Amino acid sequence: MVWLIIKYLLTSAIVVAVSELAKRSDKIGGLVAALPLVTLLALIWLQLENQSQAKIANHAWYTFWYVVPTLPMFLAFPVLLPRIGFWATLLSCIAITIVCFVVFAVIVRRFGIELM
Repeated sequence: MVWLIIKYLLTSAIVVAVSELAKRSDKIGGLVAALPLVTLLALIWLQLENQSQAKIANHAWYTFWYVVPTLPMFLAFPVLLPRIGFWATLLSCIAITIVCFVVFAVIVRRFGIELM
């Protein structure tokens, strides 16, 4: 139980740190948010919990493929925000990400990569 609390505290500290950095500097906040810190922590947690190398490698592999369809959201958000407001932009970007993910999953399936 203590281990789980430590994991929650360290992982959430990263999210808080990113939001605090973003308040001070858009560039630094964006840079730190773009770093795969949560993924690196997840890989560390898996290693410390004695998961197999195959499990850890699969986590990294699938993380790569799941990141790709999220990228259009980062382009759409700043374009939509001044036009339709924050909440509508957020919902639109969620929808964009879902559509991109489904289309991407269908495309990469042809190359033997199963994401769904």
